[in-house]
Amino acid sequence: MPLASSFAFRCGLVLLGGGVTGWMLWRFLKRSDDPSRLLFRWLITLLVVVGGYFGIDWLIGPAAGLIENMAGVFLGMFLGLILAGLWVPPLVETVSEIIGGLFTGGREPPETQPFYSVAEAKLKQNKFKEALDEIQRQLESFPTDVTGHVMFAQIQAEHLDDVGGAQLTIERFCAQRGHGPQHLAYALNALADWHLKLQDTDAARTAFEKIIALAPDTEQARMAAQRIAHLASRQTLLAAQEHKPIPLPHGAQNIGLMTDSTALLRPEEDLEQVTQWLVNHLEEHPLDNEAREKLALIYAGHYQRLDLAIDQLEQLIALPHQPRKEVARWLNVIADLQIRHGADYDEVRRTLQRVLDRFPDLAAGRLAQQRIEHLRLEFKGKEKSQVVKLGSYEKDIGLKRRPPA
Repeated sequence: MPLASSFAFRCGLVLLGGGVTGWMLWRFLKRSDDPSRLLFRWLITLLVVVGGYFGIDWLIGPAAGLIENMAGVFLGMFLGLILAGLWVPPLVETVSEIIGGLFTGGREPPETQPFYSVAEAKLKQNKFKEALDEIQRQLESFPTDVTGHVMFAQIQAEHLDDVGGAQLTIERFCAQRGHGPQHLAYALNALADWHLKLQDTDAARTAFEKIIALAPDTEQARMAAQRIAHLASRQTLLAAQEHKPIPLPHGAQNIGLMTDSTALLRPEEDLEQVTQWLVNHLEEHPLDNEAREKLALIYAGHYQRLDLAIDQLEQLIALPHQPRKEVARWLNVIADLQIRHGADYDEVRRTLQRVLDRFPDLAAGRLAQQRIEHLRLEFKGKEKSQVVKLGSYEKDIGLKRRPPA
């Protein structure tokens, strides 16, 4: 290799090494808690290394004697103690932080979050104004915190009888951007509950409808629709608050002289009227799971229409954002109805296989597998037992005396 090329190669290595070393030193300096102290250590280390190199080289030379050699050794030991005093404590601290970080999560500061313990203490002391002031101070630092807004509105509604102010607080929270469906539903459901305590079903319905508008096609919207379907009218709520005497029907007379107990039986429910009410109710509230499931059971039990019952349950299963456990339960209900109303083995097995295919990670999937394995026994248990005609035997066998020997 020519001399010029070798010199250029060495220069390149020196520049590369210097650049990497400089970058590492800069990184250490930026991440240091005390950059001035780190610079001081580097300066002293540089002076010790350079001064020690030339000092030892001067003492231990070609013509050095025993005294010069001993002085050079002692000088090296002294300089080593200086370097140890400079770098051993920070190195021990760094290693300790690395080991401790395995248990404590390192030096990263914890995520800041609001604290409402002071406000809760004020609330327990019935100092509502002071509690609101403390919550407001926390919300100034965390303006989008759902817990703080709902807690602020709760004090207004439940302790200061200011439901209008609580509604304004919740509406301001919902007007902020970036809130997820869970937080919105939590705040608006709380607002609806406060309105329901005042028998204001229209305002509660408005709160539920706002959940559906702000979080469409979500589980929270489905739950809001369920609550709308089960809202009682204002007259019903007011009637529940009035303490009117409840007339009781007269019971059966002369029970001991009755020849049968038919008069004591509870009057049967008119299932045709119930069916008509459920159909009308589902036309207005098609997301009411409870009403649709009840209608399916009436179709199967009273009208013996398995096809209509399965159709209602399949509509429940097809709705989006249904809880997985509920879907598995409805599929098992379909299997029960199929067994009860004469479906064959293969049809019921396909229904149970749907549970296993859709929910292999749930307990319902494992139970469906066990039910498939014992399905033939389940069919056999549903079969009507045949009437077995027994022969005629002598009566009072146990009362007869044994004949004499």
